[in-house]
Amino acid sequence: MDKKIREQRIERLMKLTQKKSRSSLSFKIVLWDYTIKSVVMFKKFLDVIASLIMLLLLSPLFIITALLIFIEDPGPIFYIAPRVGKDGKHFGFIKFRSMVMNAENLKDELLAQNESAGGVIFKMKRDPRITRIGKFIRRFSIDELPQLFNVLKGDMSLVGPRPPLPREVAEYTLLDRKRLHVMPGITCLWQVKGRSDIPFDEQVQLDLQYIKSNSFWKDVKILLMTIPAVISGKGAY
Repeated sequence: MDKKIREQRIERLMKLTQKKSRSSLSFKIVLWDYTIKSVVMFKKFLDVIASLIMLLLLSPLFIITALLIFIEDPGPIFYIAPRVGKDGKHFGFIKFRSMVMNAENLKDELLAQNESAGGVIFKMKRDPRITRIGKFIRRFSIDELPQLFNVLKGDMSLVGPRPPLPREVAEYTLLDRKRLHVMPGITCLWQVKGRSDIPFDEQVQLDLQYIKSNSFWKDVKILLMTIPAVISGKGAY
Protein backbone atom coordinates (compact mmCIF):
# COMPACT_ATOMS: atom_id res chain seq x y z
CA MET A 1 0.00 0.00 0.00
CA ASP A 2 2.79 2.39 0.94
CA LYS A 3 4.51 1.61 -2.34
CA LYS A 4 1.36 2.40 -4.33
CA ILE A 5 0.94 5.70 -2.50
CA ARG A 6 4.56 6.62 -3.19
CA GLU A 7 4.11 5.84 -6.88
CA GLN A 8 0.98 8.00 -7.03
CA ARG A 9 2.79 10.88 -5.32
CA ILE A 10 5.74 10.56 -7.71
CA GLU A 11 3.36 10.52 -10.68
CA ARG A 12 1.56 13.68 -9.43
CA LEU A 13 4.91 15.36 -8.83
CA MET A 14 6.10 14.51 -12.33
CA LYS A 15 2.89 15.88 -13.89
CA LEU A 16 3.23 19.05 -11.83
CA THR A 17 6.89 19.43 -12.91
CA GLN A 18 5.98 18.91 -16.58
CA LYS A 19 3.18 21.46 -16.31
CA LYS A 20 5.55 24.04 -14.81
CA SER A 21 8.11 23.25 -17.50
CA ARG A 22 5.54 23.79 -20.26
CA SER A 23 4.40 27.03 -18.64
CA SER A 24 8.00 28.24 -18.40
CA LEU A 25 8.63 27.35 -22.05
CA SER A 26 5.44 29.11 -23.15
CA PHE A 27 6.46 32.22 -21.20
CA LYS A 28 9.92 32.22 -22.85
CA ILE A 29 8.37 31.88 -26.31
CA VAL A 30 5.95 34.75 -25.65
CA LEU A 31 8.79 36.90 -24.23
CA TRP A 32 11.02 36.18 -27.23
CA ASP A 33 8.20 36.94 -29.68
CA TYR A 34 7.48 40.22 -27.86
CA THR A 35 11.17 41.16 -27.91
CA ILE A 36 11.48 40.53 -31.66
CA LYS A 37 8.33 42.50 -32.43
CA SER A 38 9.51 45.36 -30.20
CA VAL A 39 12.86 45.53 -32.01
CA VAL A 40 11.12 45.55 -35.41
CA MET A 41 8.71 48.30 -34.31
CA PHE A 42 11.58 50.36 -32.88
CA LYS A 43 13.49 50.08 -36.16
CA LYS A 44 10.39 51.10 -38.15
CA PHE A 45 9.88 54.10 -35.87
CA LEU A 46 13.48 55.25 -36.35
CA ASP A 47 13.22 54.67 -40.12
CA VAL A 48 10.15 56.91 -40.36
CA ILE A 49 11.59 59.71 -38.19
CA ALA A 50 14.97 59.67 -39.98
CA SER A 51 13.30 59.60 -43.42
CA LEU A 52 11.07 62.57 -42.62
CA ILE A 53 14.05 64.60 -41.39
CA MET A 54 16.15 63.69 -44.44
CA LEU A 55 13.32 64.52 -46.88
CA LEU A 56 12.92 67.92 -45.25
CA LEU A 57 16.64 68.71 -45.31
CA LEU A 58 17.14 67.39 -48.85
CA SER A 59 14.06 69.04 -50.40
CA PRO A 60 16.14 71.74 -52.21
CA LEU A 61 18.30 68.99 -53.78
CA PHE A 62 15.14 67.15 -54.86
CA ILE A 63 13.83 70.25 -56.65
CA ILE A 64 17.14 71.00 -58.43
CA THR A 65 17.59 67.37 -59.50
CA ALA A 66 14.02 67.18 -60.83
CA LEU A 67 14.51 70.33 -62.92
CA LEU A 68 17.81 69.13 -64.41
CA ILE A 69 16.34 65.73 -65.33
CA PHE A 70 13.37 67.32 -67.10
CA ILE A 71 15.50 69.92 -68.93
CA GLU A 72 17.84 67.30 -70.40
CA ASP A 73 15.22 64.68 -71.25
CA PRO A 74 11.58 65.83 -70.85
CA GLY A 75 9.41 63.17 -69.26
CA PRO A 76 8.70 61.62 -65.87
CA ILE A 77 11.08 62.77 -63.12
CA PHE A 78 10.81 59.53 -61.20
CA TYR A 79 11.35 55.98 -62.37
CA ILE A 80 9.11 53.47 -60.62
CA ALA A 81 9.87 49.79 -61.14
CA PRO A 82 8.55 46.59 -59.55
CA ARG A 83 10.90 45.18 -56.93
CA VAL A 84 10.67 42.22 -54.58
CA GLY A 85 10.64 42.97 -50.86
CA LYS A 86 10.28 41.07 -47.61
CA ASP A 87 8.72 37.62 -47.98
CA GLY A 88 8.47 38.05 -51.76
CA LYS A 89 6.07 41.01 -51.64
CA HIS A 90 6.23 43.20 -54.77
CA PHE A 91 6.23 46.99 -54.48
CA GLY A 92 6.91 50.11 -56.58
CA PHE A 93 10.58 51.05 -56.20
CA ILE A 94 11.13 54.82 -56.61
CA LYS A 95 14.26 56.45 -58.08
CA PHE A 96 15.13 59.64 -59.88
CA ARG A 97 15.11 58.77 -63.58
CA SER A 98 18.73 58.54 -64.75
CA MET A 99 18.11 56.93 -68.17
CA VAL A 100 16.42 57.83 -71.44
CA MET A 101 12.69 57.25 -71.73
CA ASN A 102 12.86 53.91 -73.60
CA ALA A 103 15.62 52.43 -71.42
CA GLU A 104 13.77 49.19 -70.64
CA ASN A 105 13.17 48.46 -74.33
CA LEU A 106 16.88 48.95 -75.04
CA LYS A 107 17.97 46.71 -72.18
CA ASP A 108 17.25 43.44 -74.03
CA GLU A 109 19.63 44.56 -76.79
CA LEU A 110 22.42 45.11 -74.23
CA LEU A 111 22.10 41.90 -72.17
CA ALA A 112 25.06 40.33 -73.97
CA GLN A 113 27.25 43.18 -72.65
CA ASN A 114 26.37 42.57 -68.99
CA GLU A 115 29.47 43.27 -66.86
CA SER A 116 28.06 42.01 -63.56
CA ALA A 117 29.89 38.95 -62.24
CA GLY A 118 27.43 36.10 -61.80
CA GLY A 119 24.98 37.24 -64.46
CA VAL A 120 21.93 37.52 -62.18
CA ILE A 121 21.91 41.33 -62.11
CA PHE A 122 22.59 43.64 -65.08
CA LYS A 123 25.32 46.30 -64.92
CA MET A 124 27.38 48.20 -67.51
CA LYS A 125 30.08 50.74 -66.67
CA ARG A 126 29.31 52.69 -69.86
CA ASP A 127 25.61 52.09 -70.26
CA PRO A 128 24.51 54.14 -73.33
CA ARG A 129 21.03 54.57 -71.87
CA ILE A 130 22.23 56.81 -69.02
CA THR A 131 21.83 60.58 -69.50
CA ARG A 132 24.46 63.17 -68.55
CA ILE A 133 22.63 64.25 -65.41
CA GLY A 134 21.95 60.55 -64.82
CA LYS A 135 25.68 59.82 -64.63
CA PHE A 136 26.13 62.54 -62.04
CA ILE A 137 23.26 61.55 -59.77
CA ARG A 138 24.32 57.89 -59.98
CA ARG A 139 27.91 58.81 -59.14
CA PHE A 140 26.76 60.34 -55.83
CA SER A 141 23.71 58.06 -55.30
CA ILE A 142 21.33 61.02 -55.55
CA ASP A 143 19.09 58.87 -57.75
CA GLU A 144 18.43 56.62 -54.72
CA LEU A 145 17.12 59.39 -52.44
CA PRO A 146 13.43 59.08 -53.47
CA GLN A 147 13.49 55.64 -51.83
CA LEU A 148 12.98 57.55 -48.60
CA PHE A 149 9.32 57.58 -49.68
CA ASN A 150 9.46 53.76 -49.87
CA VAL A 151 10.71 53.77 -46.28
CA LEU A 152 7.80 55.97 -45.21
CA LYS A 153 5.37 53.62 -46.97
CA GLY A 154 6.82 50.65 -45.09
CA ASP A 155 8.17 48.85 -48.18
CA MET A 156 11.80 49.42 -47.23
CA SER A 157 14.13 50.24 -44.35
CA LEU A 158 17.13 52.58 -44.32
CA VAL A 159 19.45 49.58 -43.95
CA GLY A 160 18.94 46.11 -45.42
CA PRO A 161 19.62 44.00 -48.53
CA ARG A 162 18.92 45.86 -51.76
CA PRO A 163 15.53 44.90 -53.28
CA PRO A 164 15.93 42.81 -56.47
CA LEU A 165 13.94 42.83 -59.70
CA PRO A 166 11.40 40.01 -60.19
CA ARG A 167 13.43 38.69 -63.15
CA GLU A 168 16.48 38.45 -60.87
CA VAL A 169 14.57 36.59 -58.15
CA ALA A 170 13.49 34.06 -60.79
CA GLU A 171 17.17 33.07 -61.07
CA TYR A 172 17.79 32.94 -57.31
CA THR A 173 18.97 29.78 -55.58
CA LEU A 174 17.49 28.75 -52.22
CA LEU A 175 20.45 30.43 -50.50
CA ASP A 176 19.90 33.65 -52.44
CA ARG A 177 16.23 33.71 -51.39
CA LYS A 178 17.24 34.11 -47.74
CA ARG A 179 17.83 37.77 -48.59
CA LEU A 180 14.04 38.11 -48.85
CA HIS A 181 13.53 37.16 -45.18
CA VAL A 182 14.10 40.75 -44.01
CA MET A 183 13.01 44.23 -45.07
CA PRO A 184 15.10 45.54 -48.00
CA GLY A 185 17.07 48.74 -47.50
CA ILE A 186 18.46 51.83 -49.21
CA THR A 187 21.98 50.91 -48.16
CA CYS A 188 23.67 47.69 -47.07
CA LEU A 189 27.04 46.08 -46.39
CA TRP A 190 28.05 45.53 -50.01
CA GLN A 191 26.90 49.04 -50.92
CA VAL A 192 29.52 50.49 -48.56
CA LYS A 193 32.21 47.98 -49.55
CA GLY A 194 32.29 48.51 -53.31
CA ARG A 195 28.74 48.51 -54.70
CA SER A 196 28.62 47.13 -58.25
CA ASP A 197 32.30 46.13 -58.19
CA ILE A 198 31.36 43.30 -55.80
CA PRO A 199 30.33 40.04 -57.57
CA PHE A 200 26.77 38.83 -57.02
CA ASP A 201 27.82 35.79 -54.92
CA GLU A 202 29.75 38.06 -52.54
CA GLN A 203 26.78 40.42 -52.34
CA VAL A 204 24.64 37.50 -51.19
CA GLN A 205 27.20 36.47 -48.56
CA LEU A 206 27.44 40.01 -47.19
CA ASP A 207 23.64 40.28 -47.04
CA LEU A 208 23.39 36.96 -45.18
CA GLN A 209 26.14 38.13 -42.82
CA TYR A 210 24.09 41.27 -42.10
CA ILE A 211 20.90 39.26 -41.50
CA LYS A 212 22.61 36.92 -39.01
CA SER A 213 24.15 39.73 -36.96
CA ASN A 214 21.55 42.45 -37.46
CA SER A 215 21.43 45.06 -34.68
CA PHE A 216 20.61 48.72 -34.14
CA TRP A 217 24.26 49.71 -33.74
CA LYS A 218 25.26 47.77 -36.85
CA ASP A 219 22.65 49.73 -38.82
CA VAL A 220 24.09 52.98 -37.46
CA LYS A 221 27.60 51.87 -38.46
CA ILE A 222 26.47 51.03 -42.01
CA LEU A 223 24.70 54.39 -42.34
CA LEU A 224 27.87 56.20 -41.27
CA MET A 225 29.97 54.11 -43.66
CA THR A 226 27.57 55.04 -46.49
CA ILE A 227 28.69 58.68 -46.43
CA PRO A 228 32.36 58.11 -47.46
CA ALA A 229 31.23 55.33 -49.86
CA VAL A 230 28.95 57.79 -51.67
CA ILE A 231 31.62 60.51 -51.77
CA SER A 232 34.23 58.14 -53.19
CA GLY A 233 31.83 56.86 -55.85
CA LYS A 234 33.54 53.48 -55.91
CA GLY A 235 31.52 50.93 -57.88
CA ALA A 236 28.84 53.47 -58.82
CA TYR A 237 27.63 52.82 -62.38
